[in-house]
Amino acid sequence: MPDANDRAEIIQATYLYARGLDRQDPKEAISAYTDDAVWDASAVGLERYEGREQVLAFFERDAASMSEQFHVMTNHVVEFDDDDHAHGTNYVLAEGRTTSGASIRAAALNVDTYRRTTDGWRIASRVISPLTTPQMEGFEA
Repeated sequence: MPDANDRAEIIQATYLYARGLDRQDPKEAISAYTDDAVWDASAVGLERYEGREQVLAFFERDAASMSEQFHVMTNHVVEFDDDDHAHGTNYVLAEGRTTSGASIRAAALNVDTYRRTTDGWRIASRVISPLTTPQMEGFEA
């Protein structure tokens, strides 16, 4: 039966993702995801990616296009479906500046599914929806 340690490990995965993006370390960001992950930010004007290679390629383009950025992850709600599957939500506030000088800002809701792997809990899917109107003009990743 999942416990508080499982919940903490899931939340830690969301933080690793954010830290990887903010440190411009795509390998750390992708380490939070399963190999068959889905990352979908089409609702905020980005794309939907499926599988480790596609998601990592986006994270690499993001790292190359941003001169600075930060992601604050908060308000985690995690619900367990069984011993190895869970779903939940969390909020993200992201701000940054592109290498061309454009400013971005987005407050969004992440709707996630999580799966226990041999390496621990990972994000299996993330769908990102805006909570306020995103300011993404000039972001090209």
